[in-house]
Amino acid sequence: MRNALATLGQMAVAAAVAVVVAVVSLVAISRVQWPAFPSSNQLHALTTVGQVGCLAGLVAVGWASRRWRWPARLGGLVFVSAFTVVTLGMPLGATKLYLFGISVDQQFRTEYLTRLADSPALRDMTYLGLPPFYPPGWFWIGGRAAALSGTPAWEIYKPWAVTSFTIAVAVALVLWWRMVRFEYALILTTATAAATLAYGSPEPYAAMITVLLPPVLVLTWSGLRGGARGEEAPAGRTPDDEREVNSTLEAERETSFTLAGEEEPRPHASGWAAVIAAGLFLGFTATWYTLLFGFSAFTFAVMGLALAGSRWRHGGFRAALDPLRRLAIIAVIAAAIGCTTWLPFLLRAVRSPISNSGSAAHYLPADGAVLTFPMLQFSLLGAVCLLGALWLVVRARSSVRAGALAIGVLAIYLWSLLSMLTTLARTTLLSFRLQPTLTVLLVAAGAFGFVEAVRALSARGRAWERATPPLAGAVGLAAAIAFSQDIPDVLRPDLTVAYTDTDGNGQRGDRRPPSSEKFYPDIDHAIVTVTGRPRDQTVVMTADYSFLSFYPYWGFQGLTSHYANPLAQFDLRAAQINKWSKLKSADELLHALDSCPWPPPTVFLMRRGANGNYTLRLAEDVYPNQPNVRRYTVDLRAALFDSPQFVVHSAGPFVLAIRKPVPGRR
Repeated sequence: MRNALATLGQMAVAAAVAVVVAVVSLVAISRVQWPAFPSSNQLHALTTVGQVGCLAGLVAVGWASRRWRWPARLGGLVFVSAFTVVTLGMPLGATKLYLFGISVDQQFRTEYLTRLADSPALRDMTYLGLPPFYPPGWFWIGGRAAALSGTPAWEIYKPWAVTSFTIAVAVALVLWWRMVRFEYALILTTATAAATLAYGSPEPYAAMITVLLPPVLVLTWSGLRGGARGEEAPAGRTPDDEREVNSTLEAERETSFTLAGEEEPRPHASGWAAVIAAGLFLGFTATWYTLLFGFSAFTFAVMGLALAGSRWRHGGFRAALDPLRRLAIIAVIAAAIGCTTWLPFLLRAVRSPISNSGSAAHYLPADGAVLTFPMLQFSLLGAVCLLGALWLVVRARSSVRAGALAIGVLAIYLWSLLSMLTTLARTTLLSFRLQPTLTVLLVAAGAFGFVEAVRALSARGRAWERATPPLAGAVGLAAAIAFSQDIPDVLRPDLTVAYTDTDGNGQRGDRRPPSSEKFYPDIDHAIVTVTGRPRDQTVVMTADYSFLSFYPYWGFQGLTSHYANPLAQFDLRAAQINKWSKLKSADELLHALDSCPWPPPTVFLMRRGANGNYTLRLAEDVYPNQPNVRRYTVDLRAALFDSPQFVVHSAGPFVLAIRKPVPGRR
């Protein structure tokens, strides 16, 4: 227990260091007038300099760790945090928006952040009166940070995304150094952080889970094996090399084990702390990101069932019960934590009608129709993944770490096949979103494989022992620099959108003329002036959903059914809007609004169309077709708003129709 608390303390220190490094770095970057990333190479050049400096610092603290243990660990936290911030924050230095700007997925994510910045209550991002369907964890913390700092939610998205991922990387380093030697922990954390930055950073809350998943899988596999450890380390390996069982998390630091694991338990090797930690992680993912929660639970279940089957073959029914009991405890802990955010939705779903309940999974791009093999790519990343795949094949049955990562990789392929099969039920498991996770797991395995290869070569003789480490270090450092400096180019499409989208101040990061979003402040002022109500008491019908990303108004209809709360009855609302388009007079519209089964819109934000009509460009789900969304236009007659009860206001291409407040009406 004492060591477990010590580990929690180290994780807290790591998080604090990450926050300080991220905040100081981002503030320093923001105070300089940088050129836009898409039109200048200066930010890329400075990013490379920062990355090289951080990697050199990591090499230095790794070298110094044997003599100055705790200063080296603190230095490792600082440098790995700085590496993350400079890689992500520097290319975004001249814009206030995050990767992919305020477009598509980032639009609804920013809307969610804006909603939870307006109030700490757990509420749906769009629909008035509904509990949240999407896990609010990341957005709630970011929203509270925005509220406490007095910063608009859209503006805090970027610093919160960078800071939160930096925290996850620092915590991952702590988890690794509790299970392997500190030098190896630095290699593992840097490698997996770089891979996640390159391929998972546009979705920051998913990136946090992704970078933590490899050490958590090792921890979980060790915990499920529980009291069945005890085999000796292979000949030739010293206790310092193998780092025997760590009683802090009760995860094994040595690599020797068998799947059956029938040996007698060692003292302090019961694995219950690891089981509890796995349950806490799974509960955390339940409040953070549904897909990775489902995948993590699936992987843990595969681990437990595989171990139970092996124990049953070797020791009978009673031996098989232990991993299943541990798996059940993980599930109970996760369920208890997950209920903090899921219970309001589940209770409402029991007594309220639901429609479009599967739309969130109605997406099957080309990447979701095939299996991905990053280890077969002809690239530096492909070589690392290939080394990792080979190491998993060779060591899966003799290493806790390899076994855990191998099960994670196999679980992704199994999940992908199941996702393809579920298309028969007109849905998917969104397996394409696990591609960054697959890459990170293979990169972690590749790092282990590289270390073991270096150790094997060093053991061949004195000459090999002298020559191999420096050569391996030089090759590894060169590879790390080469991959890291290419990350901004991998992210270039997302970075470009971050500079070309118009932010909440009506400005673009590339300093070119802004788009129609520059009229949003005028629209917001008109709404507040006419209604006289707080923004969170006003429902807006609009197809320009970025307006809801900048201001905490409620929407009558969401961007698409894929982002909509199932309790909102997206399809029925769409039918209601279509009925309004058939109306001919203001009296008919007013009657329709007053009899609406949902809180009706009091504001219509539209575009000018042909023949004096006002238009809304909406979307419908056409899965399994690709694209999975069909856009269509709804025309509302101008005569519908020709009434003393409406104030019609023009702002650029927008037409704003605001219903005047009447005492006693919602």
